[in-house]
Amino acid sequence: MVTAATTTISRRPTTERTHPKIQSGQSSAINHAIRLIHAVCGLAGSPTLIDETRADLRADKVTAAIRNRDTGPVFDWLMAGFSYQGISDQVAYRYMEKHGRATWRQIKEGLGGASCPKLKSYWHFHDCRYDKISRTCAEPDHISRCPLPKHDLRNGRLNQTAYSLFLFIRDIADGDLVGWIDRQLQDANYQAGPDRFARMRASLIEPLREVYGVSDKVLTMALSCILLGVPKWMSLWIEVGASMIAIDTLVHNFLHRTGILARFKASHAYGAACYRPGGCAEVIDAIADRIDAQQFNPAFPQPFPRFVQHAIWRYCSQNGLDVCNGNRIDDTRRCDNLDCQVRLTCDRVVLRNVPKR
Repeated sequence: MVTAATTTISRRPTTERTHPKIQSGQSSAINHAIRLIHAVCGLAGSPTLIDETRADLRADKVTAAIRNRDTGPVFDWLMAGFSYQGISDQVAYRYMEKHGRATWRQIKEGLGGASCPKLKSYWHFHDCRYDKISRTCAEPDHISRCPLPKHDLRNGRLNQTAYSLFLFIRDIADGDLVGWIDRQLQDANYQAGPDRFARMRASLIEPLREVYGVSDKVLTMALSCILLGVPKWMSLWIEVGASMIAIDTLVHNFLHRTGILARFKASHAYGAACYRPGGCAEVIDAIADRIDAQQFNPAFPQPFPRFVQHAIWRYCSQNGLDVCNGNRIDDTRRCDNLDCQVRLTCDRVVLRNVPKR
């Protein structure tokens, strides 16, 4: 049996990061959350998270591409990551293995002979409206010569995402995504303070949020992997990657079921509210400030919100410890999962109330 380590509170200066919506006066809520989530980090946290990320990027030649400022492999990796949204990882992977992916090289070559006015630039591409099933778009007179439908992606939204991202990199980032990321981070890192990491994260996520079909969750997951997986000397990238928190339904539901959101008076529906002040991301960030990630691996950055969020995800996911999810718990009743090792700390809040007839 894996057991949680003794709780260690981070000694990071509190002036560096503040959480105005997660009031420090709520000591009972903070202490409850720290005990519970620290236990989850001991049970499900991966002490090799950064090493695994670097190994994955090396295998896909992304690390070398970042070092050489070669956009192609980085784009290809991002598009593969974006393809996992809205469906199980296994289904998405099998589809890509069978039907291929949209690559930087393919799109660059296809745009050479394109006649559609939507493909002139990143700004022109707005409202393309390509649909794979009906094979329709906003410029039907050009669709027979359009390169976009030639990629057999899982749905038309992904085709639009691929071309929107390509055009963003070409027209906004001057074809150099690695250089653009570095400039954005450097420009946002102009002074220390409680909003330093939020400012640097926003410098990447806010512009990329305008790329068609990508959500904050998908962007955060993909960017965090790239930033964490770079060579050790790129310390600013690693710091920002470590601060990124991706909220999916598993993580949101965990914070609800355990009573953490209720104790912080931060209950909300899953979605955009998870990233607003007082939402799931800020709650995890505040808790991660108080958990010493270096207890799990001395080489880890401190604090390490991404590690904490990933541990919660692994504790819940079927691909992880498979403990806290809808397959294990009847969401209309209080959790009765006796295999859960944080059960005695958890408030076991009902996730979904059924109206009485």
